[in-house]
Amino acid sequence: MDVKVGDIVRMKKQHPCGCSDFKILRIGMDFKLKCQRCDREFMTPRNKAVKSIKHIIEDEIN
Repeated sequence: MDVKVGDIVRMKKQHPCGCSDFKILRIGMDFKLKCQRCDREFMTPRNKAVKSIKHIIEDEIN
C-alpha cells in the first residue's frame, strides 16, 4: 500500500471516540496517527497499521 505522510486513511477499527479516519503524521518502523475527531495522536507498529487500513480517503496535496 502506497501511503505518505499527510494522507488521511480509513481504518477497519474505530478509535474509542468513534472515528475511523486518521491522518498519518510519521512513517517508519511505527506509524504515528492522529484521530480526525478528537486530535489524539498515537503510535502503532507498521505491520498492524498497514493491515488495518481500508483505503486512502485523501492524499497529501503538493
